[in-house]
Amino acid sequence: MTPLPTFLRFLFCLAPALTVAALSSPARALPAVATVASHTAASAPAGKTQAKGHAPATRVVAKPAPKTMPKAAAKTAPRVATKPVPPKLPPGALSDLPSWCRSITEHLSGLSAQRCQSAGLQAGDGRSVRGVPLWHRDVTPNGQPRVRVLVLGGIHGDEMASVNVVFDWMERSIKTTQDRIQWRMVPLVNPDGLMNKPSTRVNARGVDLNRNFPTPDWARAATSYWVSRTGKDPRRFPGHRAMSEPETQWVQKQVDQFKPHLIVSVHAPYGVLDFDGPPPPPNKVGSLHLDQVGIYPGSLGNYGGVVRRVPVVTLELRNAAKVAPTEVAAMWADLLGWIDRRMETIAQAKPLAPTGP
Repeated sequence: MTPLPTFLRFLFCLAPALTVAALSSPARALPAVATVASHTAASAPAGKTQAKGHAPATRVVAKPAPKTMPKAAAKTAPRVATKPVPPKLPPGALSDLPSWCRSITEHLSGLSAQRCQSAGLQAGDGRSVRGVPLWHRDVTPNGQPRVRVLVLGGIHGDEMASVNVVFDWMERSIKTTQDRIQWRMVPLVNPDGLMNKPSTRVNARGVDLNRNFPTPDWARAATSYWVSRTGKDPRRFPGHRAMSEPETQWVQKQVDQFKPHLIVSVHAPYGVLDFDGPPPPPNKVGSLHLDQVGIYPGSLGNYGGVVRRVPVVTLELRNAAKVAPTEVAAMWADLLGWIDRRMETIAQAKPLAPTGP
């Protein structure tokens, strides 16, 4: 039997001592390579591959520390708490237009407080969960109107561009030569969501207003749809019952009292044109092309278009934060053109009476 070389005998004698030292020292337990069993691999230059026919170098890699939280730390780990409903604002807060305009324009790009104040908005009787007025403006033609159109923006508080679009259209409706349309412009249905920091899709009670309208399938399908199709996404919570929120109650009241022949609802950011209700729909509005995505339990399209038989045009802008002025102008022109071509059809539509949830 051939005797072992001197340096290998030396390594075999030294290995037990090295192993004991490594195991007993916390600082030495961290390196990935604990022992090296191949002198050739240890001395090979970095980046070189081993020659064919040679056995690969054996490397003993230390296991990483388990990713478990120590018991002491686990007891003090923070828990995710349910966000409390913000308290109502003091009586009279944001009930004057200048204060309201200053508050909302902090969250909007391209709309100044001065321009907001000059829009001629009225507070009316609508209030949000926190008591913020739901401002709107009626634009009435000189002659007898043939068509009444309800325009809604900011149903979702984090879709700021929709608010800008309605403000722009409100100014254009005053200057338009179309004297047969009566407009009711509501730039911001969900002020509590917009004025959250950051802005939120839902209102102050965490309810998605566009899933809270009283459709016949609400009690049966709204919650199950939210659980099975969205995985209980808190941004799409439909509420504990239909029409539970003051904002949706107010929108329903507008449908009952204003009796629109057409509802235009501005959203973002899917970049499509949706339509529900009696046909025919517009093929395009601005750069948005018709793509009817279907209805959801509690949605305005379902409630207005299917239940009440009022055509609902839903504009899904491409960007939730801003929209180009040229696109806003193109959408307005296309909307007016479609209304003008379909004036008689729209005017002859017979909206159904309000129904319970």
